[in-house]
Amino acid sequence: MKNLFLASALGASLLLAVFISPFASNSPDGLEKVAENHGFARLEKTERRAYIPQLAESVSKNESEATGVAGFAGAMLALAVGVGLARTVSRGKNGGSPGCKQ
Repeated sequence: MKNLFLASALGASLLLAVFISPFASNSPDGLEKVAENHGFARLEKTERRAYIPQLAESVSKNESEATGVAGFAGAMLALAVGVGLARTVSRGKNGGSPGCKQ
């Protein structure tokens, strides 16, 4: 039952990341709009932008396809971090590695 839930959640995340994210609005969100209105948006450092979209653009010149690739890569990265964090936390509760008898 737990595996079915995890597979369904992963499937839904990938579906959203790959097929729905290309339709996201290009308009600025609330924080960006405030920064533009108050004139400090120009102070943003371009080096701080995420590298996943740049990588996706190098894979595909089609913008919506590149957005899907970036969504997939981001979802997989989030999954890897989550699994690693869950394993680390569960080892801490057992007082050692999973195979260790105490």
